[in-house]
Amino acid sequence: MKLSVVMPVYNEQATLRQVVASVFATGMDIELLCVDDGSRDQSPHILHELAAQYPQMRVLIQPSNQGKGAALRRGIQEATGDFVIIQDADLEYDPSEYSKVLGPLKKGMADVVYGSRFLGGGPHRVLYFWHSAGNWLLTLLSNMLTDLNLSDMETCYKAFRREVIQAIPVEENRFGFEPEITVKIAKRRLRVYEVGISYWGRTYEEGKKIGWRDGVRALWCLLKYSWLEEKRSAASAPQSGQ
Repeated sequence: MKLSVVMPVYNEQATLRQVVASVFATGMDIELLCVDDGSRDQSPHILHELAAQYPQMRVLIQPSNQGKGAALRRGIQEATGDFVIIQDADLEYDPSEYSKVLGPLKKGMADVVYGSRFLGGGPHRVLYFWHSAGNWLLTLLSNMLTDLNLSDMETCYKAFRREVIQAIPVEENRFGFEPEITVKIAKRRLRVYEVGISYWGRTYEEGKKIGWRDGVRALWCLLKYSWLEEKRSAASAPQSGQ
């Protein structure tokens, strides 16, 4: 089993070496696709150094800062593994938990697995109340629109069978990837599982990037893609005879 790890990178020089080492420390057969999204720090230089150290690592450079969704779109389409998992370039998510997230995929039970920060007994750093409240609200609205019962729609750790995720067009360029892909997964009636993971959240001073504007955009994306996917389904449905 080969795993493609897609990692968008934007100004993560402080954590890159450690997170890449953690990915390869899993001992799994991994293809690491790092997509630099126009970083203005030393991230591109560090990535090329790491690629020389790890033959299983590929570095893809975006011509300008286009956003997380655009970086993920490129990395996903370049993936060649049996499964694909999303990995942020900070240290909030622990690659040692890949095997846990991939479990339902390897057993042939799932097409998609979400690693939930709100299930299970793993450690979680205590941080922002309003951030967690916003996450809860977005997940609730997502569940209402998709008829899924997720506990953590906005989680980074999403794993897919490669052919499944490569068949879903990613349209959002920035942080709208999470609600967009959740709606599209639900509308395709894919088999979705959740597993509990730990979470080592960081503060804004430590480099956290997502803010309240991204929450507003996520809400808009939930509504937008729910409507668009319904419209597309209706347009593709066979017409009954007169």
